[in-house]
Amino acid sequence: MVSTELVLVLLALFAVAALYSSVGLGGASGYLAVLSMTSFAASEVIWLKQYAWSLNLIVAGIAFWHYHRSGHHVWDLSIPFISASVPMAALGGFMLVEGGVYDALLSIALIVAAWRLVSDDVGVSEATRPSAPKAVAVGGGIGLASGVIGLGGGIFLLPALMLGRWATAKEAAATTSLFVWLNSLAGLIGTGVAGRLDLAPGLLLPFASTVLVGGILGSRYGAQVSSQRGVRGLLVVVLLLAATKRVLEIQG
Repeated sequence: MVSTELVLVLLALFAVAALYSSVGLGGASGYLAVLSMTSFAASEVIWLKQYAWSLNLIVAGIAFWHYHRSGHHVWDLSIPFISASVPMAALGGFMLVEGGVYDALLSIALIVAAWRLVSDDVGVSEATRPSAPKAVAVGGGIGLASGVIGLGGGIFLLPALMLGRWATAKEAAATTSLFVWLNSLAGLIGTGVAGRLDLAPGLLLPFASTVLVGGILGSRYGAQVSSQRGVRGLLVVVLLLAATKRVLEIQG
């Protein structure tokens, strides 16, 4: 017998996967938000993150495939950012700092990014590539901040690429999806090496099947159907949802 709670969780995971994948994100923060409102919240944080990383691999992988297949991925853009971001994110993980101040700063950053995307015509026209040193510096900074705060980093990298006018909306989504996939894989590998990997097939299978469908539909829409301006609008929605989540955590 399938419980009502599980059905509601699956529907919510589907919605998160569809929305986040449409802009090249894996949806980990959304999955954690959904699971934290259910009986799964009683589990340890590391247990919940394992499922979020696993689902990220599926959704971000599908998103990258769709954006790459549609001709939106530029390796010369991705490599400098990713080469610096991934190792710095790992370093930041060792410097994890908790507290309301970080949640407040993160919420403000997400809201400002959303406002800039709405008020400025970025991500919809020709882009100017950053120099390699600048890309490495920005990528490393984003990776370090992401590790310290405890996020995957895509929510920072995506608007940064667009606000810097370094990529169109779809190019930014393609680079971000690859970055999220690599970070999620690194997280799972680290957990496995530490001997803390604990994924129950009975839960992972329905979760994975649900986000697989959501990821396929969302990323296909973002990569092949939506306009550059439409992808930017979807990103604004995602940023505001993520900011709202952090605000609620502060109040809680």
